[in-house]
This record gives sequence, structure tokens and C-alpha cells, in this order.
Amino acid sequence: MSDEERSEQGKPAETAQAEAEPEADDLPLPPPSFEFLTLSLRTQAEVHLGLIGWGGPERPKPDLRRARHTIDLMAMLEQKTRGNLTLEEKRLLENSLTELRFRFVQVLEESRKQS
Repeated sequence: MSDEERSEQGKPAETAQAEAEPEADDLPLPPPSFEFLTLSLRTQAEVHLGLIGWGGPERPKPDLRRARHTIDLMAMLEQKTRGNLTLEEKRLLENSLTELRFRFVQVLEESRKQS
């Protein structure tokens, strides 16, 4: 008996079946790339700013602390990768940071007016 057969025997039936049959609603994952990383962080910041919600009728409440942290992470990424990005990657990161910083100030001012 091979090591693979032994390891398969030790797995619960549910786990082995889940690994063998992907669920119908599983979407293929995009390839890892700098673009995907940048867009993922940008979306995360937009969620924290309350700009993106999940189907609820009301706008989500912003979490400025987490939004600022995500924007700071992207700024650190920009600094650490300076000189090592393609023109497209550099523009995507710079434009994302510019827009997020602008939106952060807008949301901050809006929240101060409501207080």
C-alpha cells in the first residue's frame, strides 16, 4: 500500500469527498499578481470606508481606523517596491492610493458633520 493510499484511508469520508468534488459555486481563483494584491487591498479599504456594502439597504458604517491601516499598508508597499514595478503596476498603486486618501478625507469630514 502506498503512502498516498494510507493517507486517503485515514481521512474522514466527508473530507475526501469534498476534496474530490469541488462545489458548484466555487469560482476559479485568479493567478497571484501584484495587480490582484493591489486591488484586494483597495477593495478592503473601500469596505472599511463604508463605500462598499453587501446587499443591505443602508450604507455600512465606516471604520476609519482600519481604513487608515489598509491605506498605510498600501503606502508601505509603494515605498518598498519603488523601482521594481512595471509602469502599469506603479500607476495602479499610485492611483489607488490617491483615490483612497481622497475618499478617506471625504468620509472623515462626513462623519465629523454627523457628530
